[in-house]
Amino acid sequence: MSEKAQYASRRKARMAARVAARHLPAGLPPAFFLTDPERTAQPERIVAGLPAGWGVIYRHFGAEDREAVARRLLKLCRKRRLLLLIGADAVLAAKIGAHGVHWPGRLAGGARKWHGRLQIQTMSGHFRDNPGHFRTLPVSAVLYSAVFPSRSASAGAAMGALRFRQIAKSLPCPVYALGGVNPDNGLLVADSAGLAAIDGWRCFEVREQDPS
Repeated sequence: MSEKAQYASRRKARMAARVAARHLPAGLPPAFFLTDPERTAQPERIVAGLPAGWGVIYRHFGAEDREAVARRLLKLCRKRRLLLLIGADAVLAAKIGAHGVHWPGRLAGGARKWHGRLQIQTMSGHFRDNPGHFRTLPVSAVLYSAVFPSRSASAGAAMGALRFRQIAKSLPCPVYALGGVNPDNGLLVADSAGLAAIDGWRCFEVREQDPS
């Protein structure tokens, strides 16, 4: 990505995030960056460029160096004024002092177990889920997918912006659009949801020679 294109993408992403922030409660970021060991092998470079107030979800998938990486990310998040959630690992989140945990749907019971012990708990949601299911869970928000076509193996068929906005209205808690979200399409859903992405925020990646 050229420097000019990167600047334009960052500008669009920030604009969409500002729109999203208008209808999210205090304490929740307008956008989340989700790490992925294959698609974002050096997550620190993206975290280092994210706008203040955004959030990061570190998904370690059982990596042996997960605590060391989590601590590096937490240090960087504190410096950048970002929230840090740990994916599917409340024990690690509590151990290092992260802001909270993000639960996949299959581990919904963890949200009940850890209720009140962490600042923020979020959860994954999908197109076929019953919206009423989330009323029984003590979560701050749901990351709902897949909104747009995505490279994630588990994403499934994209529901599109219109269908997503309809679903977002029926959910009992704040929702984030996930799946193919990027600076070019973020505004299509930002009026009804926060934004969450993996590759979509690569425009914020800081090159080694980039001081920003």
